Amino acid sequence: MDQASHGTRAIAIVGPAGAGKTSLLESLLFATGTSARLGAVDAGTSVGDASPEARTRGGSTELNLARFEWMGETYVLIDTPGSLAFAADAGRALELADLALVVIDPDPERAALVEPLLRRLETLGLPHALFVNKIDQARGSIEDLLAALQPLSGAAVVARQIPIRKGERITGFVDLALERAYHYQPGRASEPVPLTDDLRDDETGARFHMLEQLADHDDVLLEQLLNDEVPPPETVFGDIVRETAAGLIVPMLFGSALNGFGIRRLLKMLRHDTPVAGQAADRLGVDGAAAQVFKVSHGSTVGRLALARIFGTSLAEGAELRDCEGKTLRTGTLFALQGTATTKTTRAEPGDVVGIAKVDSARAGDRLGMAGRTPAAPSVAIPPLTHSTLAIAAKDHKDEVRLSTALNRLAEEDPALQWGFEEATRETLLHGTNEEHLAVVLARLERRYGVAVASRQPTIAYKETIRTGVTQHGRHKKQSGGHGQFGDVIIEIRPRPRGEGFHFEEKITGGAIPRQWIPAVEQGVRDAMQRGPLGFPVVDVAVALVDGSFHSVDSSELAFRTAGRIAMTEALAAAAPYLLEPIARVTIRAPGSAVSRITSAATSRRGQMLGIAPLDGWSRWDAIELLMPEAELSGLDPELRSLSQGLAQFEARFDHLAELSDKLAKEVRQRMPEPA
Repeated sequence: MDQASHGTRAIAIVGPAGAGKTSLLESLLFATGTSARLGAVDAGTSVGDASPEARTRGGSTELNLARFEWMGETYVLIDTPGSLAFAADAGRALELADLALVVIDPDPERAALVEPLLRRLETLGLPHALFVNKIDQARGSIEDLLAALQPLSGAAVVARQIPIRKGERITGFVDLALERAYHYQPGRASEPVPLTDDLRDDETGARFHMLEQLADHDDVLLEQLLNDEVPPPETVFGDIVRETAAGLIVPMLFGSALNGFGIRRLLKMLRHDTPVAGQAADRLGVDGAAAQVFKVSHGSTVGRLALARIFGTSLAEGAELRDCEGKTLRTGTLFALQGTATTKTTRAEPGDVVGIAKVDSARAGDRLGMAGRTPAAPSVAIPPLTHSTLAIAAKDHKDEVRLSTALNRLAEEDPALQWGFEEATRETLLHGTNEEHLAVVLARLERRYGVAVASRQPTIAYKETIRTGVTQHGRHKKQSGGHGQFGDVIIEIRPRPRGEGFHFEEKITGGAIPRQWIPAVEQGVRDAMQRGPLGFPVVDVAVALVDGSFHSVDSSELAFRTAGRIAMTEALAAAAPYLLEPIARVTIRAPGSAVSRITSAATSRRGQMLGIAPLDGWSRWDAIELLMPEAELSGLDPELRSLSQGLAQFEARFDHLAELSDKLAKEVRQRMPEPA
């Protein structure tokens, strides 16, 4: 295929936090002449990580887009956050990339950090390659790194290079496919050097191993190796391209983004080995011409943009699009994105990534048909897990309306952010990936929208119930001139099994209470259950209305509702009330090396272990199942990460209510605010 027919290709840059992904983006832009100087995050001169939040914390807090041209072709780079706190922001973008470039540290001890990402890429079916960054700082051997990486990957990790060492330093590399040696030149292309005799033996062995790995998926190459034939270069390069695209191998190169080592060799690999956009379209199920929206952004100068990748044909400003229901949308201005900078463009070519204005109904994950086509609906994404919650309120009450608007916009941009109002506790709750994620959200609220908020841990949804049954009389009688108020009821209450909720029945005989007022009694009972004698909502109680009396003039709906509330309030106080706390079922996924530390930490949080089992398909990872009080979940995420090199993750869902011990119940009641 002619290189010009490839269209724009999209490369996702992924990897653990601190691996140097944004530094690699800057190095690629500099090496291709896109940037006049090498941008640095620390100096505030980078195209990536340009938001104030990213520069404050020294790491990516959202995905960054950049583009460059190299040897007549256009590439879009999707720089994704490495921290789990912000990984959800790149989820949809990662799906539509042509290749993922996984940036890792050269230390074999840190290899395990990449396994969750490799498993995710395999699940997506996304071809990927490894770039070992900071190779000039390597202390272990490439062989040790390969040995550590291979169990973490479902496909064979294939070393495309071996290092040239001078003492303890790596000064260059041998390209195993080309059989050529190069010395690094800071900021410049590597210099070809002769392949010396002492290197040739290492190169011969390493190259044969590479060919053996390729031959696992090529019978012709396998036969050539068995017959001691030298395979032609086109066979070797063709197999690398084909097997990378099919996810059968994971090529590995190395270099240094900060020094420019190996960057031009990496560019050549990207040019030759990156699949064309059509493969991503097939993987996504895009049939024909379409714009696949992966994110929505709100900018102060350009307004709302739907960020999308274009498949099948070009897209012009003002073009007609159709959503999956056949509704017509018309594009506004198109924007090319370079970090935080936007540039108007009149046309987006196939494979390109652009911001589209004026398509306000488009959401992340939507597929918009082009050329008069109504597209098939894309697959529904699984919502990211939210492990942290804050109760928030605007510091200035005048900002409450602005707060809602700002939260809606931030949640539209960020798939991991959710918010809502909790009626039971009268709190506005903000849900996010973890505490780090929510801290950045609050910073954005104030910087971008001028809304300062106070935040605290949300109120735990304690409940109360009763131990014994009682019979209680409740009377409401009031005379103040004219018609008075009279309601008189007798109720029986008893506990119900856990989880069965509230049940009301009436056993009135002989017309002791007219039927039109019985619903009012039930409502009064429910009123009393909103806040029981211990200060919390009451659950799992059965109430029977057994008797009462009325007055032909003074009885009313209000009077019987009040009588029902009085009777229920007194009955609950007499029925041995006690507190219940919500218990969550928690699943923790962690490396096996951290399991003993994690189980100990979980036990200290009153966790009840249910079981530990190997995590299917993962290398030496376990899934830990336990029950834990929701009150103990606060701070669990950072503790788990600190015990597992930042790898452990958990998900929690409500399971049941359980009795709270007298000591803890007393502490909870002491923290309760006085009723208004």
